[in-house]
Amino acid sequence: MQNTVIKLEPHAAERPAMLNIRAARQGDLQQILDMIALHAECHGDTAKISAADLDRDLFGVHPWITALVAEAGGRLIGYALLVPMYRAGDGMRGMELHQIFVRRDHRGQGIGRHLVSRARDHARVAGCGYLSVSAATGNFGAHRFYEQMNFRAGPVTGMRYVQALG
Repeated sequence: MQNTVIKLEPHAAERPAMLNIRAARQGDLQQILDMIALHAECHGDTAKISAADLDRDLFGVHPWITALVAEAGGRLIGYALLVPMYRAGDGMRGMELHQIFVRRDHRGQGIGRHLVSRARDHARVAGCGYLSVSAATGNFGAHRFYEQMNFRAGPVTGMRYVQALG
């Protein structure tokens, strides 16, 4: 996966001069874990993931997820986690944008848009016909963001059931 380097126009004093959207590397694990914990806090939850879990799922023998990170000034300021999907009836691959997060002090600067754009590119290269994302019913800011990024809201039908396997 190639890096995407985007020069940003000066806006706010804290806005990074250079933003790099790239695939995560093993050296990024702690910063990604920290942001996953912040993401969980935003939703009133606590992240239970360990460094070993994330390492296994990103870089293990059978990687399960893809992480794209936004880097500025040598620091990770955002991430997007992608998980493969499949519509058997259509024979179509897809990609779930499972989580997207930008650190609070960098929000409103287009970084989330760049992460979504790169996620879309990654899904296309993987042969996917769609990129899917969900947001909590009351998360109206996320709804507006996704709609501005040309996602189309679809009806939620039925219930999702889960069975623990351990």
